[in-house]
Amino acid sequence: MANEVSFAPSLMARIVLERFVQEQDGSIPSKTLINSMLRDPSQIPDGVLANQVYQCTVNDCCYGPLVDCIKHAIGHEHEVLLQEMLLEKNISFLAEDQLRANGYDKTPDFILEVPVAVEGHIIHWIESKASFGDECSHQAYLHDQFWSYWNRFGPGLVIYWYGFIEELDCHRNRGILLKDCFPEDIVTL
Repeated sequence: MANEVSFAPSLMARIVLERFVQEQDGSIPSKTLINSMLRDPSQIPDGVLANQVYQCTVNDCCYGPLVDCIKHAIGHEHEVLLQEMLLEKNISFLAEDQLRANGYDKTPDFILEVPVAVEGHIIHWIESKASFGDECSHQAYLHDQFWSYWNRFGPGLVIYWYGFIEELDCHRNRGILLKDCFPEDIVTL
């Protein structure tokens, strides 16, 4: 059905599942319930629908719980890679989990205990993005994350490991530097 209407299988499964649960319960299902059923279709009381939802999530290369797990794993892998590079350069830092344990809610992946300079810009934090920096996602990250980090911790560096549109690197003078790899020209202060 998803292929017939050129729709992502996982998104189609979500719509059908929402409608099914709404008809069963007589009320609009919560996002939490639907997400739980998409992750574990055995929770769906109708066996045929459960199997179809499972098939949709397994065969979708762009959306769904399986793809989310893959994206999360790749993101974590790049954070570990960045951490290893910081350690190799003897750059002292606090990782996101340490910051959260200290009560910070919005944190970059790494806060540098001693700032560094990259291409003449002072850097206090580094955020790893295992994705390509396109206009839409970058604007959302600026709004939801980067400016908050800048406000709390000062200027920082974002590494888009899969590249970015060059024109997006327009906030250097305001304190947000973009790179597509770990900078080789780090100057420790």
